[in-house]
Amino acid sequence: MTQSVVVQVGQCGNQIGCCFWDLALREHAAVNQKGIYDEAISSFFRNVDTRVVGDGGSISKGKICSLKARAVLIDMEEGVVNEILQGPLRDVFDMNQLITDISGSGNNWAVGHKVFGSLYQDQLLEKLRKSAEHCDCLQCFFIIHSMGGGTGSGLGTFLLKMLEDEFPEVYRFVTSIYPSCEDDVITSPYNSILAMKELNEHADCVLPIDNQSLFDIISKIDLMVNSGKLGTTVKPKSLVTSSSGALKKCHKKPFDAMNNIVANLLLNLTSSARFEGSLNMDLNEISMNLVPFPQLHYLVSSLTPLYTLADVNIPPRRLDQMFSDAFSKDHQLLQADPKHSLYLACALMVRGNVQISDLRRNIERLKPSLQFVSWNQEGWKTSLCSIPPVGHSHSLLALANNTCVKPTFMELKERFMRLYKKKLLFSLVTLLDIPIPHVLEQAVHFVACTRHFFFQVFQ
Repeated sequence: MTQSVVVQVGQCGNQIGCCFWDLALREHAAVNQKGIYDEAISSFFRNVDTRVVGDGGSISKGKICSLKARAVLIDMEEGVVNEILQGPLRDVFDMNQLITDISGSGNNWAVGHKVFGSLYQDQLLEKLRKSAEHCDCLQCFFIIHSMGGGTGSGLGTFLLKMLEDEFPEVYRFVTSIYPSCEDDVITSPYNSILAMKELNEHADCVLPIDNQSLFDIISKIDLMVNSGKLGTTVKPKSLVTSSSGALKKCHKKPFDAMNNIVANLLLNLTSSARFEGSLNMDLNEISMNLVPFPQLHYLVSSLTPLYTLADVNIPPRRLDQMFSDAFSKDHQLLQADPKHSLYLACALMVRGNVQISDLRRNIERLKPSLQFVSWNQEGWKTSLCSIPPVGHSHSLLALANNTCVKPTFMELKERFMRLYKKKLLFSLVTLLDIPIPHVLEQAVHFVACTRHFFFQVFQ
């Protein structure tokens, strides 16, 4: 059994990571009711005897003593990490695997990448090596970050290059949260474009996720609940409700529920590597089968059911309908329509009591409506994991290497060019209530820090 290390960078990365560990613990608790430290749990958790000081307390077999996440938490502001350490998951994280600062990156890619990257390089390397030493067979690093913030985009991509240099044989899967058009970070187009250059060069697979798509999904769940359709009820303490039990208002983005969807994506992605199944797919097979050329490694993901274990009681979808949903634009975690674009390859990762014959039947049914490149007409990769997600009989995760990602990238480039032509100054004056001399100083500083990288991005 192999192990993976999750690296959470920035506010967004740490919030999604916290949700992921919560759901992972629930999932393993439902499967492993005897409390035995087995190979499935070891893929993401260490078993530690807290009575032993130092690293000598790791236990490889027997009863679970104290689980520690194979995670490195990084943020140049301490607020989110401190909130995690004061929450219900505080005992899951090793205090020696945290790196925080107090100043933040100021939503500036150059500060995160160049300033904090150089400043914390040795500490980052030490934490990563320590995490690797605790693994018997380290297979993958999962990096979770946002593209719009300074720490997530800048330090997150600096870390990616460091992983490539220090652990060249270990896969690097990146979950990147892309900003929407209504993003409140003015410099997010700059940060995203500069980060994408690094993702192109140093990642093995990138799962781009659009904030707007996540928000639209949660809005549809809210609408379904409010409409009172057959059997639709909100569970107590749901992630789509507030603490008072009422649905969150539409003008406020329900970030907890959005993070919950991304966390479930990662759970389904790694399910076949953690649990038994009749047709298991290892993580290295994803990169091997879905990435025909090194830099064409952006995989569009769709998940069904979209509602998650803590959200809504909705009648289960029929299996054939779930396959159809996975290829519809309403279930994509990126604003895209894969059916009207070209597929390079596609992976179907199914969980639950599903037969191989069901997979084959649905692939043959969907084939005529999907366009594959001429040199890879049979570009399907399938996986069957026998353990379903908590609260559902089966689920499906589809990963597609599809040209439908192009509009998202082109729209981001257009937003970047609009800002760059204005040198950012007028946007800042309009949107921020601060003195003009201070705006000028900040604008000049940002452009000075990042100008020499722009040519490399668009050359």
